[in-house]
Amino acid sequence: MDHQLDTQGLICPEPVMMLHRVIRKADSGEVIEILATDPATTRDIPNFCRHLGHELVHQETLAEDVDLSVDPDEITVASDDDAPIKATLYRYLVKKKIA
Repeated sequence: MDHQLDTQGLICPEPVMMLHRVIRKADSGEVIEILATDPATTRDIPNFCRHLGHELVHQETLAEDVDLSVDPDEITVASDDDAPIKATLYRYLVKKKIA
């Protein structure tokens, strides 16, 4: 991997916005690894690649029921108990298009 992007705990549109910033700085042909817990990324990242001409090299679900260690001020949940927030962890590899 040329770049790594950890968007765990962030929700739409932040993961794709962060990917857009990283891909702008990357050189042609470089690969960005993205870790995400937002289920919307399973749709948003492939669409991002398709619309902008980048290659989605790989997409996978790494784990389910992962404990998120996030700042409680960043995410609000319906119940305010101390139970850990669980999520599915997704991994993507995106190759920047060659200009």
